Amino acid sequence: MDKHYLKDANSIMGGLGELNERFAGKTVLITGVAGFLGTQFAHYFLALNDARALSRPCRVIGLDSFLRGVPGWLDELKTRKELEIQSVDVVRCEAYARADFIIHGASVASPIFYRRYPIETMDANVWGLRRLLEHARETAPQSLLFFSSSEIYGDPDIDHIPTDEDYRGYVSCTGPRACYDESKRFGETLCLAFWNVHRVPVKIARPFNNYGPGLRISDRRVLPDFFRDALNNRDIVLLSDGRATRTFCYVSDALEGYLRLLLSNENGEPFNIGTASPEISMGDLAREVIRVCGKEVGVVEKPSEDKHYLSDNPQRRCPSIAKAQRRLGYEPRVSLKEGLGRMRDYYLDHLHDE
Repeated sequence: MDKHYLKDANSIMGGLGELNERFAGKTVLITGVAGFLGTQFAHYFLALNDARALSRPCRVIGLDSFLRGVPGWLDELKTRKELEIQSVDVVRCEAYARADFIIHGASVASPIFYRRYPIETMDANVWGLRRLLEHARETAPQSLLFFSSSEIYGDPDIDHIPTDEDYRGYVSCTGPRACYDESKRFGETLCLAFWNVHRVPVKIARPFNNYGPGLRISDRRVLPDFFRDALNNRDIVLLSDGRATRTFCYVSDALEGYLRLLLSNENGEPFNIGTASPEISMGDLAREVIRVCGKEVGVVEKPSEDKHYLSDNPQRRCPSIAKAQRRLGYEPRVSLKEGLGRMRDYYLDHLHDE
């Protein structure tokens, strides 16, 4: 098992403590298993078995269409008896396996790619989810986790920063990001309806800028782009004025939050999962990546050739995580500096993977 994924899995196990045992002898269905979060979930469950942390081993069934290729770790772990991988589109799967827990992570999350595949993005977030909800209605799993997005908030005004779950959003339904934003919003509505009408135990997570090992350097999101430039001894290129701000949540902290939510009784309600600080500008983030990489390169601004690159791009993105802290016991622990260092180490070991 890749040492970077194992380190994160051990961090998650340590944070969850006795909650890990809830997965003993259980089957977990993960859609989008080849994606960033799906990869981390799969390694966490396999690490539970390797560490003999459970009274009985758990089993993982992973689904993915492999729209963006097959990651190397799948080939490395293909002999694991407790891991079953199915190459299938979540929307067109003829029959889903019965599972105790369902994690629906199948989606395209990078703006560059969901704008390239808008229909596939909407299908996974709506039709794939609808079919999984129907499956859950028929098979009664213990819990189903749907990944919504902080993008459903759009571009909040200053009175709603930090942004809590009650904010209804300021989102365009026809803009270049709409395929992702609006399908995630409708996905939440579907989840709530299936909970209210059929009592399907569905949980709704709203991730805020997760990062870490497994996020492909070719993903075209901001941190992979910055690391790609810095590690190749090139000036980091900002495709904006660098003033937009975000908070970033390291992946082991994020997964602990998602797993706490999955194991909770908090059905039919959204929870922000992220970190409340530091809220850092893209310009300052670029300079921090340069420091972490130990490079002597600069930061330059260059307009994107894509005329819609900055359309509907929020100026600030900062969550209130008070609800998750209060009701899930969620507490992020990894600092931005430490998380960026772990991401650097991962990329240094995987420079030739893509």
